[in-house]
Amino acid sequence: MLTYLLRRVLYSIPLLIMVSIIGFLVIQLPPGDFLTIRITELEARGDYSARLYIDQLKARYGLDKPIWLQYWIWISNFVRGDFGYSFRYERPVSELVGERIALTVTLSVVTMIFTWVIALAIGIYSATHQYSIGDRIFTFLGFIGLSIPGFLLALILMFVAVFYFDQSVGGLFSPKYVDAPWNLAKILDMLKHIWIPVIIIGMSGTAGLIRVMRGNLLDILGQQYILTARAKGLKERIVVFKHAVRVAINPLISMAGMSLPGIISGETLTSIVLNLPTTGPLFLTALQTQDMFLAGTFLMFLAMMLVLGNLLADFALAWADPRIRYD
Repeated sequence: MLTYLLRRVLYSIPLLIMVSIIGFLVIQLPPGDFLTIRITELEARGDYSARLYIDQLKARYGLDKPIWLQYWIWISNFVRGDFGYSFRYERPVSELVGERIALTVTLSVVTMIFTWVIALAIGIYSATHQYSIGDRIFTFLGFIGLSIPGFLLALILMFVAVFYFDQSVGGLFSPKYVDAPWNLAKILDMLKHIWIPVIIIGMSGTAGLIRVMRGNLLDILGQQYILTARAKGLKERIVVFKHAVRVAINPLISMAGMSLPGIISGETLTSIVLNLPTTGPLFLTALQTQDMFLAGTFLMFLAMMLVLGNLLADFALAWADPRIRYD
């Protein structure tokens, strides 16, 4: 297992290097950049004193050097934990990301738990009670969840929260707790608000996982070794949960590995509609304004989360399915 882990880590290093090079070049491709636009604006106002400050930034991050040298300076600093400077917000990238990463991870983890618990329970029920009234109701609700856009569901739930629960919407906190220090009251206030984005973000994912789990389990329940287990007199509960579900869950584990980058990016559109202080809107703004160090940092985090997610998924698959080996 240790050899397998080391081999996978070694394989991921050239992949991350390639992603960093492509990401850096893609961000540089559009004509102009944030600094060029900023300099033009300052010069138009006659504010030439800012040129000294901008020249210092260029010298610090090598922006007046060839692009290959700019990449080397950026990636060298990134490895050492210096993610660069956000030209739009005029603050270090590490501070901007650090302010939002905790809430983003909390929201994403709660959403993933909500999605998986609901999807597995309903998927198993629908497969073991095929064509029953409950199966048809859940199938109907699943299709609704797949078809409704997240931003539309966000607007509907915001209306319900305001007019039926008299609750403030937009953000994860009531106005008086937005800038308050962390304490028990602020945590309880966050729990009162977090259910709206959890339902909205988790709705489409839950519906999709239900359909995948139901289809896989139905296929497994019809295979010969399941019929043999039933013929031997094993209890239906053991046949379903010990033999069938353990194999049917494999594609879902792979999907979970690929969804790990969503912890960083989140549902950007839903976060914008709900005014959530997560990293998704910050990432979108960085791409739109060509804030290259901020955008590049997010791209590298997304790539690392994808590699880590796939690695964890491989280990989970080997644990869930005895047919899979590490070598």
